[in-house]
Amino acid sequence: MRAHPDRVTVLPKISAQLFGAWGKLMAWKWPGSSTNGSGEEWTGFIDQGVTMEGTLQLTGTFRIDGNVKGNIISEQTLILGENAKVEGQIEGNRVVIAGRYDGVIFAKGRVEIQAKGVVTGEVHSPCLVIDPGGIFDGRCHMLASSDTSTSVTIPIRALSQV
Repeated sequence: MRAHPDRVTVLPKISAQLFGAWGKLMAWKWPGSSTNGSGEEWTGFIDQGVTMEGTLQLTGTFRIDGNVKGNIISEQTLILGENAKVEGQIEGNRVVIAGRYDGVIFAKGRVEIQAKGVVTGEVHSPCLVIDPGGIFDGRCHMLASSDTSTSVTIPIRALSQV
């Protein structure tokens, strides 16, 4: 078995940034992530081969590529990768789905179903984006954005009778 040079040099850096000097879980930023201007920190991930049941409370950006059953409460961005299989309820701001999800999503911001994403259940969000190839089987409830404080009136010109 040959070790990849990238894994040898990258993993110790991530491990040191993730666990810090006393082994406490800390947030980290992916290299080059500061160029996107979002300012969100990656707080963690659940990788392939990991199965979890229960409630996750998250801050920052979090990625799931494993199996999760339960409730997920996210303050920022939640990403379900292509290998994710998630069942339960999600409450969050922005939810991006490239894997499989079955349940109810309550999003304050945006829900994105990417090309390989499959969502079964309900989506409550002011914005739903389904990329070509993405699958949504369920009910969608479009809500007013939490940032919207005033209503917009669109004037309609009456047709003059001839």
